Amino acid sequence: MMILGFDIGGTKCAVILGEEMRSDKIVIKDKLVMPTDKPVYEMIGFLFDQADVLLQQNNIALEGIQGIGISCGGPLSSRHGVILSPPNLPGWDNIPIVELALKRFDKPVLLQNDANAGAIAEWKYGAGKGYENLIFLTFGTGMGAGLILNGKLYSGTTDLAGEVGHLRLSDMGPVGFGKAGSFEGWCSGGGIAQLAQIRVRQQLQMGQQVSFCKSLDELPGLTAKTVAEAAYEGDQTAIEIYTDCGTYLGKGLSLLIDVLNPELILLGSIYGRAQSLLEDAMRKVLEKETIRTSYEACKIMPASLAENIGDMAALSLGVQAASQAVPVGG
Repeated sequence: MMILGFDIGGTKCAVILGEEMRSDKIVIKDKLVMPTDKPVYEMIGFLFDQADVLLQQNNIALEGIQGIGISCGGPLSSRHGVILSPPNLPGWDNIPIVELALKRFDKPVLLQNDANAGAIAEWKYGAGKGYENLIFLTFGTGMGAGLILNGKLYSGTTDLAGEVGHLRLSDMGPVGFGKAGSFEGWCSGGGIAQLAQIRVRQQLQMGQQVSFCKSLDELPGLTAKTVAEAAYEGDQTAIEIYTDCGTYLGKGLSLLIDVLNPELILLGSIYGRAQSLLEDAMRKVLEKETIRTSYEACKIMPASLAENIGDMAALSLGVQAASQAVPVGG
């Protein structure tokens, strides 16, 4: 089964061509990556054009595609095929992306937020195979959760279940999802960068040196990646930033474990790259805050699809769209 995937993110997008070889294996055949740097409808048109290019490059006719999946940051409505207003995609308000894709390609299309799509991908093709109750956390540019409960994707009454990034974990702190001290504020790429800017500014203004930022002019360029690299090299400020992130990661996970009692929590992007910087602080909080029986029953580990999670998430939706045999959201 040949499928197309669109992974729409705040900084970059990808168009992916894949093939489902069997029920538990998808092979990524090819993909094109581009920055998210155009006005909304121009960007969508460009993505669709790039899908045509991808098919041509691989000598595949559109008739050979059986399903299309679109993964995008929430909030959105998968039931209506509409991107609502993701905080990391300014201007993408009430965009009927499924309708647009149906008109362009005339293939079954399924839209899901990136967390739900990632949960499906890990559940069907990754570390979540065989589990009935699992949580997938994006932990990338933003923080969202995909929930597989009792062997089904749980999306909630208005398709907004899993927006855990909006939970407030402290009265003050980095801003994420429009809220200071939120789970996304403390535990996301953008939040770590904010925390780094605050800490480094304090130190520079006190005349102290910071190995990964020499002047106030360099503050806007700080990222979660540059801080992690400095932490691995032994910079104490960078280590403390990731320790704080790990502490609040533990606080957020404690809530999810106590409320949902999952068998497995899979953490994406940043956790996979910085597990050793985060885990000690995270575990200290979990051991203190969670119901012991629930904590002992729950495995916590990096998402196994790692850097391919966005591609596999979109392709997993394409497989689902094809299996439904009719256009979704139309």
